[in-house]
Amino acid sequence: MSEQDISSGQVAQDENQIMAERRQKLAEIRKHGIAFPNDFRRSHMAADLHARYGETDKEALEAEKVEVVVAGRMMLKRVMGKASFATVRDGSARIQFYISRDNIGDEVYAAFKTWDLGDILGARGILMKTRTGELSIEVTELRLLSKSIRPLPDKFHGLADQEQKYRQRYADLIMSDASRDTFIKRSKIVQSVRDTMVAEGYLEVETPMMHPIPGGAAAKPFVTHHNALDMPLYLRIAPELYLKRLVVGGLERVFEINRNFRNEGMSTRHNPEFTMIEFYEAYCGYERMMEMTEKIIRACAEVACGSTLVTYNGKEVDLGKPFDRFTIVGAIKHYNPEYTDAQLGDATWVAGEIKRLGGKLPPAPGLGSLQLALFEECAEGKLWNPTFIIDYPVEVSPLARGSDADPAITERFELFIVGREHANGYSELNDPEDQAARFMSQVAQKDAGDDEAMHYDADYIRAMEYGLPPTGGCGIGIDRLVMLLTDAPSIRDVILFPHMRPE
Repeated sequence: MSEQDISSGQVAQDENQIMAERRQKLAEIRKHGIAFPNDFRRSHMAADLHARYGETDKEALEAEKVEVVVAGRMMLKRVMGKASFATVRDGSARIQFYISRDNIGDEVYAAFKTWDLGDILGARGILMKTRTGELSIEVTELRLLSKSIRPLPDKFHGLADQEQKYRQRYADLIMSDASRDTFIKRSKIVQSVRDTMVAEGYLEVETPMMHPIPGGAAAKPFVTHHNALDMPLYLRIAPELYLKRLVVGGLERVFEINRNFRNEGMSTRHNPEFTMIEFYEAYCGYERMMEMTEKIIRACAEVACGSTLVTYNGKEVDLGKPFDRFTIVGAIKHYNPEYTDAQLGDATWVAGEIKRLGGKLPPAPGLGSLQLALFEECAEGKLWNPTFIIDYPVEVSPLARGSDADPAITERFELFIVGREHANGYSELNDPEDQAARFMSQVAQKDAGDDEAMHYDADYIRAMEYGLPPTGGCGIGIDRLVMLLTDAPSIRDVILFPHMRPE
């Protein structure tokens, strides 16, 4: 059985045997010259050729005699006597080669017959249409540029094992047009975010990835050690406190798109290393941040999906309408009308209801944090269309500005779409004495055993003492946004190399 039988669905040879045969072929190639040449230069991409000549009829194409030079990976191969066909994929699309012994000579044609699926080829030729109208290249020069030693996965099923797709993303991208399209969309989404921010007058900046004090979020950090300074450092859990230092310094609209690291559990929506945009604007509050969040997400939907009406898990999500808004208690009551105001105002009853639903009691004391925990158990998963949950309690919002109307709550929001959080923003706390007191409260919670409570950051307090103007800030999770706009069920589907347990 030849290895090419794989492409017609027959049973493949043992992979080790195939690799041994390919290594023998490579050894023969080495005997006769350079095995991996680097002097071939292509001038055309398959997608561009399809776009420009796909609708040109056979006769017109013959008359034009368009010469092209292309290169890519051989995905299919049909050997038929004196003439053969091969389908080659470059970084943009697939295109068919028509390979005739009369055009390329006996020696090269004989060599081609021994080449394998997965090999990378370079070709020069003339564009043509087959009898069935398929745009193809009549090859006049053909070269083997890179020998594939390991056989490709079954072309009909690709990588059937989902875990293998994550571990061997290179093979997944070779075989799966859908995976490739996901990551092309991801790049376009990130660029759309950047374009929106720049158009709004924001300056893109870079802040440290290693922090002497972890801050900006309630999360457990990764710890490392700097040998020269003999001090611990923390991979950043958020860039927030550094970005707000820049606002103090007079950079009044700043944003950063980069990684955060949180030493927490892994799931379909959590990866320990993830991408966010955080942005801050002086002389505004959380209303402006909600406006910017809607603008960013709508622009991304248009770029990735061509519409603000998208489909996730078989159900429509309307990103075009103004996003809904609820308070925490308002959302609980909307989705659980049996709850009464008296019950939701009773900390003991709320704690009991959380336990009844199988949830965990929050480490921070207070009615507000209990209501938030109940919301997470009974309402969060029901927020399908975009919904801002606003006015979070002070005890769970140590960096947000308190409400002038109600000292127990802050001017903070979180955005939920398809039942999961996508953004978190607020009017920034800019009172240094209030911030210092809240940091001390967080330290007390850490001393009591809360690993996610914040540290006291004396330098940030010093920066605030120079004067932080009224400021709004927000963070949007890029990975979850890409999940939404590519209809991906797991965060691992939208991260090129997600973290995995060792094999």
